[in-house]
Amino acid sequence: MKIFCIGRNYAKHAEELNNEVPDQPLVFMKPPTALLKPGQPFYYPNFTSDLHHECELVLKVAKNGKHIKPDFALDYISELTVGIDFTARDLQNQLKEKRHSWEIAKAFDQAAPIGKFVSSSTITDWDDITIELMVNGESKQKGNTQLLLFNIPYLIHYISTYFTLQTGDLIFTGTPAGVGPVQINDHLEGFLNSEKLLNLKIQ
Repeated sequence: MKIFCIGRNYAKHAEELNNEVPDQPLVFMKPPTALLKPGQPFYYPNFTSDLHHECELVLKVAKNGKHIKPDFALDYISELTVGIDFTARDLQNQLKEKRHSWEIAKAFDQAAPIGKFVSSSTITDWDDITIELMVNGESKQKGNTQLLLFNIPYLIHYISTYFTLQTGDLIFTGTPAGVGPVQINDHLEGFLNSEKLLNLKIQ
C-alpha cells in the first residue's frame, strides 16, 4: 500500500506559506507506517514543537492501473474520506532552508490519520466535494474540489504516469488554506460534504 500526497494544490494554501504555485502536481509519498486508521490514538511527536494540521480529501484506489487517461480515472476510485497530512513545520522549515528533502517532517509514524470511508458511488459531482476541519469546535479549514489547481482525474492520470497504482493505495489530494498548529488535548473533526468521517484527539 502506497500513500501519495499532493502539495500546494490549492492556490491560497501555497500563498499562505509563501510558496510558488506549481505548474504540475507536486507529488511526495508517505510510508505505510504513517497511516493512522480510525479509532487509533495519535500521540504528539516529541521531535517537534510546531505540529500543523493539513486537512485533505483522500481517495482509495479501486484497482491496479498505469498510464490512466483522465476520462477513465474516476473508475479507479472506490472510496473517499477525509485525512490529515500532519506536518512538523519547524523541521520542514529547517530542511527547506538547507534544500534537503523533508520526509521526516511529513512521513513520520502516524503522520497520515484518515477517517471512515464512504463509497465513491455516493458522489454525484466530483467538482463539488467539500471538506472541512474543525478544531475544538471551530472551523479551521474548508475547501472544495472546484478550487483544486489539478482536479482529481488529472491527479490520477499524472501519478499513474510515473507509478503503478495498486488496489488500496491512498491519494491525499491537497490541503486548502487555514493550516495551523495543534496542541495536546485538541479535538479534530473532519467532514466530507457535511458528514463527519474523522474524529481525532491529540494525546
